[in-house]
Amino acid sequence: MNEQVKFFPNSEEFKTPLGAVKAGEPVKLTLKFNRPSNPSEVFLVLTKDGESDVYYPMSFVSVDHEYTMEYNVSVTVTTRGLYFYHFIINTEDKQYRIGCGDDLNALLGKGHDWQLSVYEEIYKAPEFLKGGLIYQIMPDRFYDGGARLKTKDYARYREDWYGLPEYRPDSEGKIRNEDFFGGNLRGIIKKLGYLKGLGVTCIYLNPIFEAHSNHKYDTANYRKVDSDFGTADDLKELIKKADKKGIKIMLDGVFSHTGDDSIYFNKYGRYDSLGAYKSVHSPYYKWYSFKDYPDSYDCWWNIDILPQVRECEPSYLEYMCGEDGIIRYWTEMGIGGWRLDVADELPDCFIDRAVHAAKAVNPDCLVLGEVWEDASNKISYSQRRRYLFGGQLDSVTNYPFKEDILNFVRSADAKKLADTVNVIINNYPQFVVNNLMNLLDTHDTARIISVLGDSGDTSTRDKRANAEISDGEHALKLVKLAATLQYTLPGVPCLYYGDEAGLEGFEDPFNRRCYPWKRENKNYLRMYKKLGAMRTREKGVFADGKYVPVAAADGVFAFSRKNEHGEITVIVNRGDKPYATGIKEGYTELVSLKSFGGIVAPFDAVIIKKTADTVFPEKKKK
Repeated sequence: MNEQVKFFPNSEEFKTPLGAVKAGEPVKLTLKFNRPSNPSEVFLVLTKDGESDVYYPMSFVSVDHEYTMEYNVSVTVTTRGLYFYHFIINTEDKQYRIGCGDDLNALLGKGHDWQLSVYEEIYKAPEFLKGGLIYQIMPDRFYDGGARLKTKDYARYREDWYGLPEYRPDSEGKIRNEDFFGGNLRGIIKKLGYLKGLGVTCIYLNPIFEAHSNHKYDTANYRKVDSDFGTADDLKELIKKADKKGIKIMLDGVFSHTGDDSIYFNKYGRYDSLGAYKSVHSPYYKWYSFKDYPDSYDCWWNIDILPQVRECEPSYLEYMCGEDGIIRYWTEMGIGGWRLDVADELPDCFIDRAVHAAKAVNPDCLVLGEVWEDASNKISYSQRRRYLFGGQLDSVTNYPFKEDILNFVRSADAKKLADTVNVIINNYPQFVVNNLMNLLDTHDTARIISVLGDSGDTSTRDKRANAEISDGEHALKLVKLAATLQYTLPGVPCLYYGDEAGLEGFEDPFNRRCYPWKRENKNYLRMYKKLGAMRTREKGVFADGKYVPVAAADGVFAFSRKNEHGEITVIVNRGDKPYATGIKEGYTELVSLKSFGGIVAPFDAVIIKKTADTVFPEKKKK
């Protein structure tokens, strides 16, 4: 029966509006199927997550070409949340249940049902990020702007900027992450012109608050900029000067744990404060969960230097989200947004308050959560999350795109990538899609070049530490395919510092080498600058242009983005044969700005814009 049915929720022919719907907004669904089914009744079966099925009779509309019967129904859902639906067709002697295909089953979260996300617009979605470009920086590894203070007596201050970060454990078997290369906020200020040249509109900074590691995820004091990075005045200057260039600053909010070496815990007595480790009378004692006081306590992923906090403890909520809390303090300084680290480990009570605190200061402040799966139906700690249904996240990190872009580039599986893109667009509200952080690598993953290139034997950590790709030209081709998709699919690309310079590296800390100033790979830099310039020039289309699938077979993945600003088509050929598009004229290649010839070579990608009404000027003779 399923082979005789037509329903595709990402097409307005079958569902309007597309994607998630606003509570109280009618959604129209159309089902088409072959005449021999001879139905007596057709129903939409809609189920709110955890509740009973509700049947909605569908109305006969027409017979198309005497082969397909068409039924539709309009439903208005007034309560936000997660819903699932399928169709029932009754004939005189049979009943057919029509749901999504098995290929999408695992992605959609409830077998053989399509998903309908219903949201409320409690906060207006920020506009500044749409159509832009995020650039992720680990401050210690980006650029040394001078005046290194070297304030940590235990630190190893490196003078070899291009050296390999320390990765071997010490005599106690621990990797301390206490080697510092000297990157700082003044360095970022000095490179704002460079970042503007890449097309950057938002800088995402890994944590900058006082901490004792080089990565800063072990916060020691949320109210201070780490002294090795600079001062609050340096941050203010960065915000001001970046803003003049049309660039917003997004801070990393690490709120699920603190450092053990902090004013809050104070395990080693470094601070004058009465930390939770020192006394049960500490004002911070209730923040933590002790099993056997003071040495046994809940830690983030059992890492003892990262004591877990109780985010719903009233005193912690007030400290972070209150009128004089941390989130308001830094938001008032003028930052453009927050990335909530490990958002799936933050309970709703905290996310609700954190978002409210940020929006109360600046309604256009972006709050983006780190979520590695489909955030619309995510379950964490046995609880269904409501990140995207209103009042919480503006958007999320888009790891689902990342995984299947890389899978496509490695294996030419265009269908899996197409399914993933369709699922995310179907499941997420449009404002979330417009602000998705589309990444290919981060400080938590291996770098894109190392993932796609051939680095030889990487079987041991020592070998991975010094690994280099062997065929740079082939790796560049693969990265170009991935980057083209990253820069053009719905959402906002996030470029991890140094990728544009050809920086390699496997897991932490090999993926955290310093930016190779004066040693950049010019081929990568040229490619990323072209992609950035193209995206800047066509921001109107990429901001919210509708996604329209074009092809997803035989190693070819193609789609269009369309709105009132124009129509752009992206064709990526990972196959082993030239791909004939059938386009003869009326399009120009946006990166090379030449007329498109209609053929896409193997291992190549093109980005073309419809210009049928444009007359291109003749080249001037020299």
